[in-house]
Amino acid sequence: MNIIIPAAGIGTRLWPHTHTIPKSLLHVAGKAILGHILDNVVKLNPDEILIVTGFLGEKIHEYVQEHYQVPARFVEQDEPLGLGAAISLALESLNDEPVLILLGDTIIETDMEEFVSAGDNVLGVLPVDDPGRFGIANISNGVVTRLVEKPEKPDSNMAIIGLYYISDTAGLRASLKKLIDTNKRTRGEYQLTDALQMMIDDGVEFIGHPVDGWYDCGKRETLISTNKYLLEKINPRHTRDGSVIIPPTFIASTAMVESSVIGPYVSISDKAVVKNSIIKNSIIGYEAEVRDATLHNSLIGHRAIVFGEYRAVNVGDSSEIGYY
Repeated sequence: MNIIIPAAGIGTRLWPHTHTIPKSLLHVAGKAILGHILDNVVKLNPDEILIVTGFLGEKIHEYVQEHYQVPARFVEQDEPLGLGAAISLALESLNDEPVLILLGDTIIETDMEEFVSAGDNVLGVLPVDDPGRFGIANISNGVVTRLVEKPEKPDSNMAIIGLYYISDTAGLRASLKKLIDTNKRTRGEYQLTDALQMMIDDGVEFIGHPVDGWYDCGKRETLISTNKYLLEKINPRHTRDGSVIIPPTFIASTAMVESSVIGPYVSISDKAVVKNSIIKNSIIGYEAEVRDATLHNSLIGHRAIVFGEYRAVNVGDSSEIGYY
């Protein structure tokens, strides 16, 4: 089995952070989003993991090579034309072995071995309150009958959550080629959902398999809420002399915390420095510095500096905000 992780998105909803780092490398609960994804799939012992990259893709390459001993390969997507185009590009260099596809900005909680055993072709689904924002699956007796990308009038609340297992790789490749050759676009992009619907129309059976959890990391609010959920699950407990640490809170071993109250739901990355501050429900990036500040619901980028009285801030990498 091969694994495809599309991670070429520009991440405009996470500006200014994604001006300097790919969305999949933003930190949540102590590690990069991509790290959480890879941790969940390496146990499947894939033949190859192919990661589709775009803007700042070399940083993704460096991260994987530094942190994982896996058979990874990287393909660059020059032009962002949608998920369907990204998967088509990846399939050009893969054989017809079954493929597992996971989005590079979404953390999914499920038993991956059980998921890939649920059928020959499987889509991860989960009920949502606002189905018009997502690709939606109509399901009858466990079998997917129809897929629609962000319908204006949805008749199902089962969202397609960005996890796909497909054994009919040749059929997927053919459907994506037809999609692109005929220039069939939805909302200006080639959608994987449309290619899968072509396969369903041709008689290919897909099983709709519910997952346990689905955590979007595509914007600041959802990144912070995902950080909260993962910390509750991992329940890390750290102490620092002279500071009060309220669990669950993650503090990297190389981070410095002095005379502060930290937590709950705070993630402090490697080599960050926090002094004389009160922080809760926030993410502090690599080598960031926070001092004399009161923060909550905040996202502080790598190497950013924040000082002074604040409540909720969103500060990009290598920036400085404070009172002089």
